[in-house]
Amino acid sequence: MKKEIPVNRGKKYTIDIVSMGHSCEGVGKYEDFTVFVPYALIGETVEVVITEVKKSYAKGNIKKIITASPQRVAAKCAIYDACGGCQIQHIDYQGQLDIKHQQVVDALKHIGKQSEILIHPTLGAENPWNYRNKMQFPIGKKDDKVIVGCFAQGSHTIVDTKNCLIQDEANNKIANVVRDIIKELDISVYDETLQKGVLRHVVGRVGTASGEVMVVLVITTKVLPKADQFVKLLEKRIPKLVSVMQNSNPNDTNVVLGEQTKKLWGKATITDKIGDFDFMISARSFFQINTKQAEVLYNKTLEYAKLTGVETVLDAYCGTGTITLFLAKHAKKVIGIEIVAQAIRDANKNAKNNNIDNVKFIVGDATVLMPDLHKRGVTPDVIVVDPPRVGCEQNVLEIFAQMNPDRIVYVSCNPASLARDVAILDELGYKAVEVQPVDMFAQTSHVESVTLLVRK
Repeated sequence: MKKEIPVNRGKKYTIDIVSMGHSCEGVGKYEDFTVFVPYALIGETVEVVITEVKKSYAKGNIKKIITASPQRVAAKCAIYDACGGCQIQHIDYQGQLDIKHQQVVDALKHIGKQSEILIHPTLGAENPWNYRNKMQFPIGKKDDKVIVGCFAQGSHTIVDTKNCLIQDEANNKIANVVRDIIKELDISVYDETLQKGVLRHVVGRVGTASGEVMVVLVITTKVLPKADQFVKLLEKRIPKLVSVMQNSNPNDTNVVLGEQTKKLWGKATITDKIGDFDFMISARSFFQINTKQAEVLYNKTLEYAKLTGVETVLDAYCGTGTITLFLAKHAKKVIGIEIVAQAIRDANKNAKNNNIDNVKFIVGDATVLMPDLHKRGVTPDVIVVDPPRVGCEQNVLEIFAQMNPDRIVYVSCNPASLARDVAILDELGYKAVEVQPVDMFAQTSHVESVTLLVRK
């Protein structure tokens, strides 16, 4: 006989929270039926109003906290409940680090079937606030008022944001100045529903070390109305501004930046520093958004690579070569592979600017290039991989194993895809022995990690 679902939509239930989900929502049981509760914490008893019911689980919102966790704190942000940018401001920072550690543990245990890996406590940030060196805020209107800010959780409703607590202060300044200038110059803003209007996003980039600031104005047209006036006002009001860029994106898309970018004023790049290396950052360059924690992440990658100066290293998914340069300083030779041509151009510039001459960057698909390198006798001692959130395709992992390196160092931004790939590599002869979670994105549910795998 089919078991009856014990909860109903719109009804209230008292639920004990026993674990956390992958998005840091609380997970509890009501008569052995799973209920997901955003913003609830382990150990709490909460009164929940059910909002959604499925065959095997339900979702609900907190109506009342009956017993609060000692890790619960008041969120610092005034718009935390409305904005989708942060998910765990209601948890003290040590609690955030503990939860992120547990995310990695759970994924490797349940998805990767790995139970003997040393998983270190999460490396936290010295300052878990105002760390984002890149902002990309949508622009719109509400009640005839110009709004600039974050999207609300799970929607494209813009929440007007005057002071985002995880953005660098310079980025908050950019957002507020751009909002004022749009009103003063009466510039048309984009309406996503009608697909009409000109200004659709503002992107801010800040060199954490240099202090240099870039503003990118994303428009639907080829020409920004009143561009000269706009630039002069930006130049006057934003300290340390060195670059104003225009990006054209006329498409109906969720992608922020389009293909065409041109300089309106100043330089086309800003500079920043990670460790001993200087990097030039263009409007569309990939660069880690938390500069200080990126150095922590890269140093851990270097530690796991265990380089002595005689190794050949393959850096798959090398991007603009940031990790590659860290490796090159301690290796005989590093080969970086990346499918995005602009990223490789930036990588070559970064190597030249830092006087690194033992790297070779190749544009192309890793699944095609790596078998070719293997056929030509390239035998890396160490492979470093930093894939997108979806992880690696299985044939890429198989090629890694065929190349027979001593070690594989896997940098991941997604515990689930990491766990899946670790399980595959285990079958291919590489055992994960050590994992270091790193908190790159404080106040959010995301966690980065570095995993050392050794040949069995």
